[in-house]
Amino acid sequence: MVLFELAVIIILVLLFASIRILNQWEQGVILTLGKYSRTAGPGVNLLIPLIQQLISVDMRIRTLDIPKQEAMTKDNVPVAINAVVYFKVEKSEDAILKIQDYQYAVSQYAQTALRDVVGNSTLDEVLTDREKLAEQTRGIVDQETNTWGVDITSIKLQDIELPEDLKRIMSRQASAEREKRANITKSEGDKLAAVNLAEAAKIMEKNPAALQLRALQTIDGLGPSPSNTVVLFPMELLELVKSWTGAGKKEKKD
Repeated sequence: MVLFELAVIIILVLLFASIRILNQWEQGVILTLGKYSRTAGPGVNLLIPLIQQLISVDMRIRTLDIPKQEAMTKDNVPVAINAVVYFKVEKSEDAILKIQDYQYAVSQYAQTALRDVVGNSTLDEVLTDREKLAEQTRGIVDQETNTWGVDITSIKLQDIELPEDLKRIMSRQASAEREKRANITKSEGDKLAAVNLAEAAKIMEKNPAALQLRALQTIDGLGPSPSNTVVLFPMELLELVKSWTGAGKKEKKD
């Protein structure tokens, strides 16, 4: 009786040990006596106890941080840069059988590729063409990891840190550029205003009434401040002075 119960217990233990359940996002690499035999899908999978082994692999897209590291640009400027890698396993058997730790390998290869891409780019390209640099890095890493059964979906550059002295230089350069644009805009405005004033003067010269209206508008704009002193000359007086001046010049010529 004891032997029977012991046998039943052993059978139940072996039965439970032979059942492996995989989730929907998993695949299982089954080894028989250490040799690859098949790839199991999600659901219930039966194994031969003590003979077969199942290694589960997550098939979802995963993220991997590339730690911040120093890199030298093509124009010899040191930058600190980090990124994030999005990847997924396409062939679970290759990811298990062809490389020891595919996640660690992706991390190391991505770091190396990122330094190489930055080293072949100028500082301006690093700062302005992030997407281009990230795509170049992704292409380099994906080409190598394809043999591991891993697909690199994308790589995103995160922070790019520059030396403090270079930051100050770039800040001064940006400030000078903004001042230059402001001066150009102001000079163009002054030029346009001068043209408009010249045209207005021509119109007022032909129409004395317009000139008087403009003078009245200017006086009204001064406001009732006691510090402002306004002296008015009638336009007729100005015309009389001009006529006298013209007559005097004519007499001198005669």
